[in-house]
Amino acid sequence: MRLRILGTAAGGGVPQWNCGCTGCAAARARPALRRRHACVAVEAGGGRWLLVNATPDVAAQIEAAAELRPDPGSRRSPVAGVALTDAELDHVLGLPVLREAPSLHIFATAAVRHALSRGLRLDDVLAPYAGVTWSELAEGEPAVFGTLEVRAVRVSGKRPRYAADLDAPGDAWSAALRVTDRRDGGTVAYAPCLAAWPSSLDDALTGADCVFLDGTFWDDEEPRRSGCSDRTATGMGHLPITATRGPFAELPAAHRLYTHLNNTNPLVDPNADGHRALAALGIEVAAEGAVIDL
Repeated sequence: MRLRILGTAAGGGVPQWNCGCTGCAAARARPALRRRHACVAVEAGGGRWLLVNATPDVAAQIEAAAELRPDPGSRRSPVAGVALTDAELDHVLGLPVLREAPSLHIFATAAVRHALSRGLRLDDVLAPYAGVTWSELAEGEPAVFGTLEVRAVRVSGKRPRYAADLDAPGDAWSAALRVTDRRDGGTVAYAPCLAAWPSSLDDALTGADCVFLDGTFWDDEEPRRSGCSDRTATGMGHLPITATRGPFAELPAAHRLYTHLNNTNPLVDPNADGHRALAALGIEVAAEGAVIDL
């Protein structure tokens, strides 16, 4: 299994357009510190790749990865599928950007599919442009894309704001995705949004060779301390790193990485003490552009 990290930031990216915090100011001064919205691409055999989430940065993310660009003289993209962890805007707004694909296969839970269809009207938006195939990610039932099996494990019922009043089927609004390559058994688990650590999450992470976990905030008071919210991290639907690093360190995965960093997270600074504290536990912060072979 081969995967490429395309982005590591939470909603808004780093820098965020309307923010002048320390992290955003540093990223404006030093472009190397910029972070795009969290996304990974997984190679699916036959020259095809599956994106895990489609972010507002998707076009730039594809251009930054040679494996994802079309061949010279061709309009045939290696990017042929998208698996969604949830319906949050920073994870789905890239779908209209991909509208000119000759075909696109999108995997989502029933709740997420309903939100995109009824809340954002993406069916109506995409239909005149692309041949879109939707496949449901039903808990306990793998979906197949090329050489990959994709499983969704519900981790939260937290809805995006625009879907607050939708009468949706099921409550799998936020899922951890477990992707296994049937050729070699390599497995990656991707969980960028965690409101809690339910027993179902253990099912998704057990036996994975590589695990990406929600690293939105460093500690619970960070949103209030930074002034970006009057709620705590857990109140915003994100377990902070200080609450998850213990059980995360106990996982036997060869690669353990935090992703989905908010612009207020001190870890956006590569020299922050938190990096060393995590490294001592065998945990990394995901690096954009990195390639991982399992």
